[in-house]
Amino acid sequence: MEIVKILICEDDEALSSLIRFKLSRAGYRNCELAADGKKAKEMIQDNEYDLVITDIHMPYASGLELTTYIRVELKRKTPIIILSSEGVENTVLQSFKLGINDFLTKPFSPQELVIRVKKLLGHQ
Repeated sequence: MEIVKILICEDDEALSSLIRFKLSRAGYRNCELAADGKKAKEMIQDNEYDLVITDIHMPYASGLELTTYIRVELKRKTPIIILSSEGVENTVLQSFKLGINDFLTKPFSPQELVIRVKKLLGHQ
Protein backbone atom coordinates (compact mmCIF):
# COMPACT_ATOMS: atom_id res chain seq x y z
CA MET A 1 0.00 0.00 0.00
CA GLU A 2 1.35 3.43 -0.90
CA ILE A 3 1.95 5.92 1.89
CA VAL A 4 -1.28 7.73 2.67
CA LYS A 5 -1.41 10.89 4.79
CA ILE A 6 -4.55 11.28 6.93
CA LEU A 7 -5.51 14.18 9.20
CA ILE A 8 -7.78 13.37 12.14
CA CYS A 9 -9.45 16.50 13.56
CA GLU A 10 -11.06 15.56 16.86
CA ASP A 11 -11.07 17.36 20.21
CA ASP A 12 -11.73 14.14 22.16
CA GLU A 13 -8.20 12.87 22.72
CA ALA A 14 -9.28 9.30 23.54
CA LEU A 15 -11.37 9.06 20.36
CA SER A 16 -8.66 10.55 18.12
CA SER A 17 -6.12 8.09 19.57
CA LEU A 18 -8.52 5.19 19.00
CA ILE A 19 -9.11 6.26 15.38
CA ARG A 20 -5.37 6.60 14.76
CA PHE A 21 -4.73 3.18 16.34
CA LYS A 22 -7.43 1.47 14.23
CA LEU A 23 -6.22 3.13 11.02
CA SER A 24 -2.62 2.21 11.84
CA ARG A 25 -3.63 -1.43 12.32
CA ALA A 26 -5.28 -1.26 8.88
CA GLY A 27 -2.00 -0.08 7.32
CA TYR A 28 -2.52 3.70 7.48
CA ARG A 29 0.46 4.63 9.63
CA ASN A 30 0.83 8.27 8.61
CA CYS A 31 -2.03 9.80 10.63
CA GLU A 32 -1.67 13.25 12.14
CA LEU A 33 -3.90 14.69 14.87
CA ALA A 34 -5.39 18.16 15.33
CA ALA A 35 -7.25 18.81 18.59
CA ASP A 36 -9.10 21.91 17.39
CA GLY A 37 -10.25 23.63 14.21
CA LYS A 38 -7.57 26.33 14.30
CA LYS A 39 -4.74 23.78 14.40
CA ALA A 40 -6.50 21.71 11.71
CA LYS A 41 -6.70 24.73 9.37
CA GLU A 42 -2.98 25.43 9.85
CA MET A 43 -2.07 21.81 9.16
CA ILE A 44 -4.32 21.64 6.07
CA GLN A 45 -2.84 24.88 4.73
CA ASP A 46 0.73 23.61 5.17
CA ASN A 47 0.25 19.97 4.06
CA GLU A 48 -1.44 17.89 1.41
CA TYR A 49 -3.58 15.15 2.94
CA ASP A 50 -5.09 12.17 1.16
CA LEU A 51 -8.04 12.21 3.58
CA VAL A 52 -9.43 14.42 6.36
CA ILE A 53 -11.56 12.95 9.14
CA THR A 54 -13.16 15.69 11.23
CA ASP A 55 -15.54 16.04 14.12
CA ILE A 56 -18.32 18.51 13.42
CA HIS A 57 -18.11 20.25 16.82
CA MET A 58 -14.61 21.49 17.68
CA PRO A 59 -13.14 24.58 19.33
CA TYR A 60 -12.23 27.55 17.06
CA ALA A 61 -13.56 26.07 13.79
CA SER A 62 -16.20 23.40 13.19
CA GLY A 63 -15.97 20.50 10.78
CA LEU A 64 -18.32 22.41 8.48
CA GLU A 65 -16.00 25.44 8.55
CA LEU A 66 -13.05 23.15 7.78
CA THR A 67 -14.95 21.65 4.86
CA THR A 68 -15.67 25.14 3.49
CA TYR A 69 -12.02 26.09 3.97
CA ILE A 70 -10.81 23.00 2.06
CA ARG A 71 -13.39 23.20 -0.74
CA VAL A 72 -13.85 26.96 -1.24
CA GLU A 73 -10.69 28.71 -0.04
CA LEU A 74 -8.07 26.07 -0.91
CA LYS A 75 -10.11 24.56 -3.79
CA ARG A 76 -8.97 21.03 -2.88
CA LYS A 77 -10.84 17.83 -3.59
CA THR A 78 -9.39 16.01 -0.56
CA PRO A 79 -11.90 13.37 0.63
CA ILE A 80 -13.58 14.41 3.89
CA ILE A 81 -15.39 12.25 6.43
CA ILE A 82 -17.39 14.06 9.12
CA LEU A 83 -17.99 12.48 12.51
CA SER A 84 -20.84 13.84 14.61
CA SER A 85 -22.94 13.01 17.61
CA GLU A 86 -25.55 15.15 15.87
CA GLY A 87 -27.07 12.92 13.20
CA VAL A 88 -29.89 15.41 12.54
CA GLU A 89 -30.99 15.28 8.92
CA ASN A 90 -30.40 19.01 8.41
CA THR A 91 -26.78 18.75 9.61
CA VAL A 92 -26.12 15.72 7.42
CA LEU A 93 -27.63 17.42 4.34
CA GLN A 94 -25.72 20.66 5.00
CA SER A 95 -22.49 18.66 5.31
CA PHE A 96 -22.99 16.97 1.95
CA LYS A 97 -23.96 20.28 0.29
CA LEU A 98 -20.64 21.72 1.47
CA GLY A 99 -18.81 18.87 -0.23
CA ILE A 100 -18.07 16.11 2.28
CA ASN A 101 -17.68 12.55 1.02
CA ASP A 102 -19.07 10.63 4.00
CA PHE A 103 -20.78 11.15 7.36
CA LEU A 104 -20.68 8.90 10.43
CA THR A 105 -22.88 9.43 13.47
CA LYS A 106 -21.28 8.91 16.90
CA PRO A 107 -21.04 6.46 18.44
CA PHE A 108 -19.74 4.52 15.45
CA SER A 109 -17.86 1.30 14.89
CA PRO A 110 -14.13 1.98 14.39
CA GLN A 111 -14.10 -0.97 11.98
CA GLU A 112 -16.86 0.68 9.93
CA LEU A 113 -14.75 3.86 9.77
CA VAL A 114 -11.78 1.81 8.49
CA ILE A 115 -13.99 0.27 5.79
CA ARG A 116 -15.23 3.71 4.71
CA VAL A 117 -11.65 5.07 4.66
CA LYS A 118 -10.54 2.17 2.47
CA LYS A 119 -13.46 2.75 0.11
CA LEU A 120 -12.77 6.49 -0.23
CA LEU A 121 -9.08 5.87 -0.85
CA GLY A 122 -9.76 3.05 -3.32
CA HIS A 123 -8.15 0.34 -1.15
CA GLN A 124 -11.02 -2.14 -0.96
